[in-house]
Amino acid sequence: MSPERERGVVVHLDEDGEDKHRALLRNVGNLVRDLGDQATVELVAHGPGIALCLADSVLAEELQALIARGVVAAACENTLTTKGIARERLAAGVATVPSGVGELVRKQWQGWAYVRP
Repeated sequence: MSPERERGVVVHLDEDGEDKHRALLRNVGNLVRDLGDQATVELVAHGPGIALCLADSVLAEELQALIARGVVAAACENTLTTKGIARERLAAGVATVPSGVGELVRKQWQGWAYVRP
């Protein structure tokens, strides 16, 4: 992996709502288009934001299109457990992390840029 590719941007989603999710996906798409291969982009969803990562989300196709473009979508396992959501309900391509907040902190410790649109 080239040094440029090791750069990353972690995008934080902890809110529900179709308008919020649609705007966030648009922002992430714009970011990917602007940065190209210069950085990895990871979307971390926890709390109410987890709704975007579910297969039955009205925006699941848009999320999967970003995943196909290289975006990492990560759902918080703590939230899944708290809300009683089975991993099988996640949209195709969505990964999990033990703690959404922990993932955000680890990425920032590693020097990743933090975005909360």
